[in-house]
Amino acid sequence: MLSHMETGKRNVSPEVARRVVDLFGVDATALPLDSVEKHSEEELAAELGALGYPGFAHLAGRPRNPAEILFDALDRPDLDVRTTEGLPWLVLQYPHLDWAWLLREVKLRNRQNRLGFVVSLAANMARRLHREDVVQSLEPVLRELEDARLVKEDTLCQESWPASRKKHVRSVRSRLAAHWNLDTRLSEVDLAHYTA
Repeated sequence: MLSHMETGKRNVSPEVARRVVDLFGVDATALPLDSVEKHSEEELAAELGALGYPGFAHLAGRPRNPAEILFDALDRPDLDVRTTEGLPWLVLQYPHLDWAWLLREVKLRNRQNRLGFVVSLAANMARRLHREDVVQSLEPVLRELEDARLVKEDTLCQESWPASRKKHVRSVRSRLAAHWNLDTRLSEVDLAHYTA
């Protein structure tokens, strides 16, 4: 069976892939990707915790490909703000995601502005932390997202907000959020715990 998996004659099941990642300490980006599978908000938080996100360190989830977690989170109409705060951290910790897969999936669902904002926040945090390797990895991604930026206003996973709240947030949002046409109050200030 292992021989068939190694030669591509048999698919590697997600469970076997997780065991290989655990057993050999392989990076979670090696896990298979699935754009269809959606996890609950609790599972998303636990998966961020399993990857080492400090905000959910107390949660023990199963490993999942960080690109899949990011896509699953960004493709939701609504998401808990605490989970949303962990998304730039995910990009900062895993700058070598399968960007081709992720960019294709977000463009198919018109979520590129959400991803652009999250990646921009991560790049800004990387600059602050003097992690030039991360900045260099993210620059081509940001260029592609900039070319695909949508004019349509959106929220960062808060679509159920009433129009009055969206209008208020639009009036106080950061320049970066305005650039990506997102109604969100999330900014670098909210990510200070990354550097702690």
